[in-house]
Amino acid sequence: MNIDDLFLCPVCMNIPVNKREQFLNEITYKVKCFEKGEWIAQQGDIVSSLYILLTGSVKTEMISDSGTILNIDIINAPNALAPAFLFAENNRFPVSVIALETCEIVLIPKESIMKQLTHNEEFLKGFMAFNSNRVYFLSERLKLLSTKTIKGKLAQYILVRTKDAHFTLDRKQEELAEYFGVTRPSLSRSLSEMIDEGIISLKRKNGIVLNPVKLNKLIVQ
Repeated sequence: MNIDDLFLCPVCMNIPVNKREQFLNEITYKVKCFEKGEWIAQQGDIVSSLYILLTGSVKTEMISDSGTILNIDIINAPNALAPAFLFAENNRFPVSVIALETCEIVLIPKESIMKQLTHNEEFLKGFMAFNSNRVYFLSERLKLLSTKTIKGKLAQYILVRTKDAHFTLDRKQEELAEYFGVTRPSLSRSLSEMIDEGIISLKRKNGIVLNPVKLNKLIVQ
């Protein structure tokens, strides 16, 4: 483990190089290792420390009131896990976090984080920006969950990632199917139909939106 990799995490990356040693000296932290398939946190666990994924990747999932398991996201290191809930009135993990491979997690207690937020402006900005970006992600996730058809989910996913008519599917089809909560054959069939209908073109993971009007209509169907 290289603790300096902590500063590659969005929450900490704004801290200037000449202040990083001071930051490490001022905080208390511990490192925990998890093997593939292990639970790092379970939905409902109390968040008493800032969890920073230093190495590896994890998946997050949520159990709905009906008992359905919803796959929320795949998170790659270096990254923070649920930092906003550290200071929430109901400070519990909203999702379960499961290691997809061997992972190293840095845990920084709430007291240390509070101290940095009160006198370390660079850390404060990074912490606030990260949480703001997560709110945007969650709003996108909510739109996907509320969209009923697979084509609609694909359209929503593609549009968010489209710039100048070009987009990149940043997940493999198996991962994307899990993200949408559908089967891979169903996802593949919907994607093929969108290509056959001239809505998009796709070569491996890179695509072009050919008919944005039709693509947008898929969301509201």
